[in-house]
Amino acid sequence: MIRIAQIHSHGNWQGKATDQVTLDREDRHRRRAVLTCDQGLTVLLDEPTAIHLRHGDGLELEDGRFVEVLAEPEDLVEIEAANAAHLVKIAWHLGNRHLPTQLLDDRLRIRRDHVIENMVLKLGGKLTPVTAPFDPEGGAYGHGRTHSHDHGPGHGHHHHAHEHAHD
Repeated sequence: MIRIAQIHSHGNWQGKATDQVTLDREDRHRRRAVLTCDQGLTVLLDEPTAIHLRHGDGLELEDGRFVEVLAEPEDLVEIEAANAAHLVKIAWHLGNRHLPTQLLDDRLRIRRDHVIENMVLKLGGKLTPVTAPFDPEGGAYGHGRTHSHDHGPGHGHHHHAHEHAHD
């Protein structure tokens, strides 16, 4: 099986991809995985730590060929607000819940969740269901995952991944 020799971020690789691999958000966050590409090519991802592949990244194989990473479309909701300040307020509430959120120019994108959608509506946001690739922000310390926050005095930061909601 051919190994991935190097990962190039979107826009930092050139040439034509030999194949493409289409993955949802969870499958794009891996340390080690066998990836089956869209045309059947099988490649091995084997990194020292977990990485987050983003839509448009280029996987350079040992033999110099490239495989392009595509984000699989997912059921999401786009959030709009009356103005930038209102959108920032909604974003703060999403972040306070450690909710993976994709930041777009004038709107936010999250996975469908009726409880969160109801919260956004109560905050005055406008919701539009979409099916689209999902590339949320990585958080202050992460690469594709929201994680690591202050738990109060006496609790040191160990850059550990977790996703949970606070009541």
